[in-house]
Amino acid sequence: MAPTDTAKRALAVRKRHWRRRRSTLLGPWRKFTRWLAHWMPKRLYARSLIIIIAPMVLLQSLIAFVFMERHWQTVTQRLSTAVVRDIAGIIDLMETYPQDPAYENLIRISRERLSLNISILPADPLPAPGPKPFFSILDSILSEEITKQINRPFWIDTIGDSDLVEIRIQLDNKVLRVFARRSQAYASNTLIFLVWMAGSALVLLAIAILFLRNQIKPIQQLATAADSFGKGRAGPPDFKPRGAEEVRRAGAAFIVMRERIERQIEQRTTMLSGVSHDLRTILTRFKLQLALVSNRVDTEAMEQDIEDMQSMLEGYLAFARSEAEEETGNFNLERLFGKLKEEGILLERGFTSKIRGEPEIQVRPNAFSRLISNLVSNSFRYAKNVSVAADHRDGWLTITIDDDGPGIRREMRDEVFKPFFRLDEARNQDSSGTGLGLAIALDIARSHGGDIILDDSPAGGLRAVVRIPA
Repeated sequence: MAPTDTAKRALAVRKRHWRRRRSTLLGPWRKFTRWLAHWMPKRLYARSLIIIIAPMVLLQSLIAFVFMERHWQTVTQRLSTAVVRDIAGIIDLMETYPQDPAYENLIRISRERLSLNISILPADPLPAPGPKPFFSILDSILSEEITKQINRPFWIDTIGDSDLVEIRIQLDNKVLRVFARRSQAYASNTLIFLVWMAGSALVLLAIAILFLRNQIKPIQQLATAADSFGKGRAGPPDFKPRGAEEVRRAGAAFIVMRERIERQIEQRTTMLSGVSHDLRTILTRFKLQLALVSNRVDTEAMEQDIEDMQSMLEGYLAFARSEAEEETGNFNLERLFGKLKEEGILLERGFTSKIRGEPEIQVRPNAFSRLISNLVSNSFRYAKNVSVAADHRDGWLTITIDDDGPGIRREMRDEVFKPFFRLDEARNQDSSGTGLGLAIALDIARSHGGDIILDDSPAGGLRAVVRIPA
């Protein structure tokens, strides 16, 4: 093997080894990022709040930790040392110099000069140690100082809301009890500092949230207006570009785009109305001329052609308009299904329906009625039994139409939605059809922000699933 081939193989082996090592090292990080992305809020306002609140909380926590570790503990250490030193001095006086039996002078001096209330108790056993507090630096520091400076059996009570700390020292034939103010041995201003720190942080957060809300609100309004326009609904009537310059530019661009699309739709509708009027006038003249012809047998085929032209014209105009000028309103599914059931009875077809959720929806009533009617009528032509199920929940409406007809081949299901498309064995149109029924239905569904999907039906025929936001 050539040296160059050996070097290439060695390089390839090193690359594979590096990829495996990198995958091993990055595996936990990728899992963490996926977990974080799963639990992170999805809305812009919530994420912006986290961006503001998280650094402030971390900074405040760091400041509080440094303060607790340095200032609070240091000050408490010094205060406790001074109190224990005074107690040690009192014990030295008791044991070095003779005292009166009641220790009145020592008690007076301790109270007036040292701010300590002492008393001499009989040599009874010290109380049992109480439960150690979960977090109390005073208890630990005071115990440490008594052990270091006095080194005698002792008992202390620092628990509770009392402003006093009780200390008992076991002497040779007596017990010295000392009451000291908590502020003498403990940095009591710490709580005030923490309250001020937390209060100022909350005030700053409240101000930041108010300003952030004012900045996010224009983006939310723009998203609502764009979503409503995309679903074919009337957007907020008072929508105006607000907020930062970039948001204003995006809002202004959306308004211009919306006006351009509405103007194009209006121009198309106006043109088609004129074309419709002209063509209908010509077709009416043809009908009148044929009516004046005496030989009815010779004109029957021509009259049928005129009727077909009239039907195709109406279908084309309905497809081109797509009911774009209709306003959104309330629509009741129960009434629509009732009419479809009556139509099925007239055509001697089986029809069943069920509704899950609220039957009232917000759509363009005439357009949506035509959407469902086109699909159900198509099933009535080629099937004996049709079932419709509506599921309205979580802001979406799903209508499933099943029949037991011949169905449509899988490879042709996208083609049948094209205008004027005809199958060899036409299911989407009959001899009087125009090939626009499914195209109009799909156009209406997409103008509502939804779609239509064709699939195999459990009944053996075709399943049409209409899904729109409602």
